[in-house]
Amino acid sequence: MSFGPPSSRPAVLLTALLSAPAVADDLFVDTQAVPQVLTATRLKQSPAAVPGSMTVLDSTLIRASGARDVPELLRLVPGMMIGYGAANQPTVNYHGSNVNDARRMQVLIDGRSVYRAGLATVDWSDIPLAMEDIERIEVFRGPNTVSYGANALMAVVNILTRKPADSHGTRLKVTRGQRGINDWYASQGTGWEDGDLRLSLSGMQDDGFDEDRHGNDYRDSRRLNRLNLSVSHALASNQSLDWQLAVKEGSNQRPYTYQPVFYGVTENGDNSDANAKNYAGSVRWNIDLNPEHSLYVQGTTQHWERKQVWRACDAALSFSPQLTRLWQLDPNYAEQVARNILAPLPPASPEKYALASEAQQQWRNDGSEQVCGDIDQSTRETRMDLELQDTLSLSDSLRLVSGVNYRYDRADSQTFFNGSLDDSTWRLFGHLEWRASEHWILQGGAMFEDARLSGSSLTPRVAVNYLITPRHGLRAVYSEAVRSPDMFENNVNWSYQVNNLSPAAFGQNSARYFVRTRGPGDLDQEHMRSRELGYNGYFADADISVDLKLFYDEITGMISEPLRNNQYIASNSNKARFSGTEAQMDWHLSLADRFRLTYAHVDAWASNAADRQMSAHNSGSAGWLRNWGRGWSSALFYYGDDALNQYRFERVDLRVARQITWDRTQLELAGMLQQRLDDEPTSNVDNYYDSRHVLYFSAELTF
Repeated sequence: MSFGPPSSRPAVLLTALLSAPAVADDLFVDTQAVPQVLTATRLKQSPAAVPGSMTVLDSTLIRASGARDVPELLRLVPGMMIGYGAANQPTVNYHGSNVNDARRMQVLIDGRSVYRAGLATVDWSDIPLAMEDIERIEVFRGPNTVSYGANALMAVVNILTRKPADSHGTRLKVTRGQRGINDWYASQGTGWEDGDLRLSLSGMQDDGFDEDRHGNDYRDSRRLNRLNLSVSHALASNQSLDWQLAVKEGSNQRPYTYQPVFYGVTENGDNSDANAKNYAGSVRWNIDLNPEHSLYVQGTTQHWERKQVWRACDAALSFSPQLTRLWQLDPNYAEQVARNILAPLPPASPEKYALASEAQQQWRNDGSEQVCGDIDQSTRETRMDLELQDTLSLSDSLRLVSGVNYRYDRADSQTFFNGSLDDSTWRLFGHLEWRASEHWILQGGAMFEDARLSGSSLTPRVAVNYLITPRHGLRAVYSEAVRSPDMFENNVNWSYQVNNLSPAAFGQNSARYFVRTRGPGDLDQEHMRSRELGYNGYFADADISVDLKLFYDEITGMISEPLRNNQYIASNSNKARFSGTEAQMDWHLSLADRFRLTYAHVDAWASNAADRQMSAHNSGSAGWLRNWGRGWSSALFYYGDDALNQYRFERVDLRVARQITWDRTQLELAGMLQQRLDDEPTSNVDNYYDSRHVLYFSAELTF
């Protein structure tokens, strides 16, 4: 596949529509239901009426892709850059950013955010949700702070699960394959007079990458188990109660990256693995006051635990009170002295020079002795969220959605925060849709947000949609968005407490390293201004859906410094620009064949080179789904990026499946082959596989 726009046939059809306004007016008499999306504005809208670009990954596409996790599935979204940092950890960015820190995209599961405010990340490997429980994924490709608050700076991924009413019966699935792939899934759904329930259990395991740049074995396997419970209950003819419970536990191996300040070796087989537990729950009360007025109240709570403990060694001087004081006065000078502990001391003030001299003398005495101790880098994060949303049709042409939200976040870590840190956030939001005429839709919305740690913001969005027909629309959108500095970036208090020191250092069995990092505490929000022109259309005769987008986005006040305990000095001094085009086409050629194409051309510039790492100039995907009859089906996909962190990525995926039916029982046997077409690392110099292909098989029984 060459990187270029999709077929020009939709453009020809669009030209014909524009040149025949009388025919277009007649087409407003539409007897078929128009599909609807929800994520863009919190209002149900047709794709042609949305104030922005949308991608919907439906259940058929999700199954056909053979993807084992959500990041792999998001390769089907134009402009989405999928990479892997160290240790088999997926990173997902829209249009691009730092390869290791994906901080600027909101991710939701049925409206519940899984963005971790404490450490500024989405932990994709630990999302407590099985792929088999997903009904569809709606991706709003653009800033959407207006609807979802800070952190929805560049895109919103809303994962929508299957309704319990659609999950009756038993479903069992196992997947086995190369690279240690060992997945399983089991669910049971049932219903009663006023309600429905689905309980699912699932597990996932693989060995990650095979080797690093030096050919050494890569310690990055992952293992997890999950439990999900979803219940829907009708309280009355106009009221329902939905609640969910999710639990996840597992372990993620980590390559040993600890670097002693002076010298030292690890004592436990390079084991700095992370053991993780996640808990989440939500309750939503839906009320339809009348056909034109509805509201809901939703409460959610989440808890993340990461236990990461290892034993490390360094020179006793690492715990010197004098060296610690010197670091507090001048980190650059302290590091220079530590790295060249026996060299002549650089010129400095009398106080700093005296402290450095004492540190040198300590080294000559017993400060060079190796001591070993336990390092605890465990973290706990908790979130509670309460939201009220009101949806009102003021007239046949005017709709309003509005609401209020309160969120409480708390992070606990002796390493990163020297204890605990909390934050509270209030939000007020609203979006107004006015259908000024049969063809014109005017939309406007705003979000006011006030956070105790990062201050307040007001972000607006205005859009004009011109409907050529109900299924064909042009759009022009201007929006602003913000991203609040998270707890780690703004308020980090990073130091390592080392326990069980052997032998004792300066008479201490427990002490802190002299290196300590403090956040600035006064960071401002990142700010984006976005402009978009686009077209969305559905050609019923050809059964083709098309979306085209031109964009120009500017981000100012960016916080781009890497999160590391070595003179981490965060600032708002960076900025970036992203401009280009995107296209997607979904063509149901017949009942048996479906073709899908996506393409993105992104011109990225950033003042900090790290923010250009995950911006492929050209990227895209192509897919062909085929039903061969007699229970046989196949799906062929191509994914390509010309440069992710300077490395090319091209892969072809082939899935072949056979479905066998006995009465109400179905058995599906499927094989999946992924073949890399390049021989480069996967977005990181240490991410290598021994083989360019991987093969795995699945068997699924439903009854």
